[in-house]
Amino acid sequence: MTPRSRISIVIPTRNGGRTLERLLDAIAVQEGGIVPEIIAIDSGSTDGTVDLLRTRGATVLQVDPRCFNHGVSRNEALSRASTEFAVLIVQDAVPASRHWLRALVQPLLEDEMVAGSFARQQPWPDASRLTVHHLAQWRGTQLEPRVTGPLTADVFAAMPPSDRHLACVFDNVCSCVRLSVWRNRPFRNTRIAEDLEWALEVMFGGFRIAYTPAAVVWHSHERSAAYELRRTYLVHQRLQSLFGLSTVPSIGALIRAVGSNVPLHMRAAARERCGRPRALARAAALAVAWPLGQYLGAKAAREGRELMQAMDV
Repeated sequence: MTPRSRISIVIPTRNGGRTLERLLDAIAVQEGGIVPEIIAIDSGSTDGTVDLLRTRGATVLQVDPRCFNHGVSRNEALSRASTEFAVLIVQDAVPASRHWLRALVQPLLEDEMVAGSFARQQPWPDASRLTVHHLAQWRGTQLEPRVTGPLTADVFAAMPPSDRHLACVFDNVCSCVRLSVWRNRPFRNTRIAEDLEWALEVMFGGFRIAYTPAAVVWHSHERSAAYELRRTYLVHQRLQSLFGLSTVPSIGALIRAVGSNVPLHMRAAARERCGRPRALARAAALAVAWPLGQYLGAKAAREGRELMQAMDV
């Protein structure tokens, strides 16, 4: 990539608020001679998000919120990109440094067989202790860079389900894709986990995926237990379908998971400096919601039927 090269940055938006403004500010000050062009796909914002984007020079595509799809909607935005690489980032992730963009693109510059790279996530400074604990377990928060792939069907079939999942970790919270690969293998029409499925398909196609922890974004959530139940249910449907992975495979495993989560969550919530009663209540609810979502999601995929009503997230 030559100095002053252009790169597309795709942002799905809906009522992005102040965090989106911080994201746009952080993009504007990136170093390394890369000129970003922003393509947003907005699904029904009513808080001035669209006006903000246009003021900042972004191309704004609009989609009915009832039609938003994690794979298809991103494809629509990517189809407008004319650059070699495109960054995908969510509206509530904010680059933590001025060299974030350069670091994210670097693996694709160094190896033409790298189809995509993804960034390291770190929790917001005001994140709860429970959020910090759980995010630290995620593959996308570790400090060591890695490259995975390619994969063959035989090698994949011989791997334990957990290893299949780990081999295919890719996260569109903040990623970069090689558009020549994406054009042949666009994201699938799916409610969630379009990134994992894409990573699996491109590695089957002979390409690699890079995790680049030098590219860091601030990103974490304090969602309700009801939301986390729905989201976990959907994610674990996909993990079972894609990798044969059931992290909570039985009622007995569910009981054990809840039993081990409750004291861990209570200890974390008890260390909060403010809002402790609310933190304790949320922690207790999440101790049930997360393993229950894992159990029901995988079971639904195995049985080919829905076991709960889960709105798209």
